[in-house]
This record gives sequence, structure tokens and C-alpha cells, in this order.
Amino acid sequence: MRFVVQVVSKSDVKIHGEIKGSIGKGFMVLVGVGQEDDEAIADKMVNKLLGLRIFPDENGKTNLSLADVGGELLMISQFTLYADCRKGNRPSFIRAGAPEEAKRLYEYVVDKCRERVPGVDTGEFGADMQVSLVNEGPFTIILDSDDLK
Repeated sequence: MRFVVQVVSKSDVKIHGEIKGSIGKGFMVLVGVGQEDDEAIADKMVNKLLGLRIFPDENGKTNLSLADVGGELLMISQFTLYADCRKGNRPSFIRAGAPEEAKRLYEYVVDKCRERVPGVDTGEFGADMQVSLVNEGPFTIILDSDDLK
């Protein structure tokens, strides 16, 4: 499982020109599900995500978590996080999770986040989406479940 986490002051996602989800201060998270992912991996990823202390404190040090700042989450499914570009110029997505299982695990991740964060919004799995954000910092972190084993 892979998360691209961006600290934002605001973010939204549109589908067919209509806003599907939006947040203020928080994390905009691109979520990629791999072939070998399961609930145990998803739980580890959610715990790591929600434990990240990457908001500045009163001294400007990255020391505060999402909960500490009352932040929100915008969770966007993105299978292209599993693009393999090692051979040729056309990416392969063979390591991305099968659509039905990936959707189930993406929704599982969203549900787990909603248990702990009051403001969680989403895009739509498999839809053509337009994501807008104001990245603060900019501050972007990549979480990969392979690094959590």
C-alpha cells in the first residue's frame, strides 16, 4: 500500500465539474493499493498516517499531528502509484491491486480513518477526478507499506 501525503490548507476533488469532496487544513492523501495488501497492512498504514507529526508547532518545528491541529483528510484512490516505469516508456500497473479488492481495501482505509478523524472526505474509486490543493510548505511524504514491515 502506498500513500502520498500532502499537508494542505485546503483541497477538493471534482467529478464531472462538481465538487465531490473538500477539506480545509489537513492532509490530502493519494491511496494506492497493491496486489499483496490486506487489512493488517491497511491498519499499519492508517496508524502511521494518523500518527505523523508534520504540522508546525509554536516554534515552527514539525511536531504536531493531524489530531493536534484539528485537521481533516481528503482520501483519493490512485492505482497509478503502482506504476512500474523500469522498462520502456509505457508504465506497467501489474503490481496494482485488482480493482474489486483495491476498492474494498480503499474503503476499509477510509472507514478506519473515519473512526478517528471527524472530517474525512473522499473522491470516487475509479472515477476520472480533478484534484485541487494548496500544499503548505510544500510538505509531501510518501508512505510505503514495504517500509513498515
